[in-house]
Amino acid sequence: MHKVAILLGPAVATFELGCASELFALSRPEYPNWYQTDIISFHQGPFIATGGLQLLVPQVQDLTGYDTILIPNWSVSQPEPPAQLRSQLIAAYQRGVRLISFCSGAFLLAELGLLKGKAATTHWRYADEFQRRYPDSRYQQNVLYCFDGQIGCSAGSAAALDLGLAVIRRDFGFEIANQVAKRAVISAHREGGQAQFVAQPLQKKTNLLSTTMDWALLHLDQAIAIEQLADKAGMSRRSFDRHFKASTGLSPLQWLVQQRLQLVQHYLEQGQHSIEQISDLTGFGSALNLRQQFQKQLGISPRQYQRQFSCNQL
Repeated sequence: MHKVAILLGPAVATFELGCASELFALSRPEYPNWYQTDIISFHQGPFIATGGLQLLVPQVQDLTGYDTILIPNWSVSQPEPPAQLRSQLIAAYQRGVRLISFCSGAFLLAELGLLKGKAATTHWRYADEFQRRYPDSRYQQNVLYCFDGQIGCSAGSAAALDLGLAVIRRDFGFEIANQVAKRAVISAHREGGQAQFVAQPLQKKTNLLSTTMDWALLHLDQAIAIEQLADKAGMSRRSFDRHFKASTGLSPLQWLVQQRLQLVQHYLEQGQHSIEQISDLTGFGSALNLRQQFQKQLGISPRQYQRQFSCNQL
């Protein structure tokens, strides 16, 4: 059983705590070996959450026994943790515990020195402050979340759901993550980054762009040229690239690769096709190209992924 600690600081962000609780603390008896989750703190309560809600949670001094520690939020102005919490989190990281931060929770991990040289992100409102304080991290400006080894960080608020679902996909696979998302009535995987929320929204071209993307999703098994997509959207190639990037945070090619990889994951988990067949069904053209893209984007080989999430093997 995978044990999760949702770690609270003195001030609690109600929404981020709700995201963590919905994804990891909700009982799901339909899934064997689902998370066993505790909501804990090293601080003495009661805690005042957003909106004046008062909370009482167990006060602890030890993080031994947890496989994942999730930090829903943390103080931006005073990120330095108590000495006992500092030593416990560093020790947990050293023994391989996964550390996940939502929104401002990245400030705690950075304050501990755990984000040195690692990809990190937080809410765009805090981006300048984070980079000023922690220039030794590799700050990711326009992402909803990022993983670097055993550490994951999400951007603000609802991006916590994106990162949480990504964690579930890693632990339980594509199908179960989709089912969890469906139960919560949220998208199983949003594309793009924070730029889509701070930039001006598309207007005239939005419907054409959406229609073009829908068409591409139905034809992923075919060779799709970006020029072909631009033509379907009624744009020049340059204009299409610009509008697509503004809408999704990705280039058209990056988006196509991501969509195809999600389809690959689905076929791998079904365990009914060879890698060569999957490469044809997903438009990668060859097993070698599929393997290279899968390893590059997901950090694991298709064979390893299938061993983890399917009863069958390639």
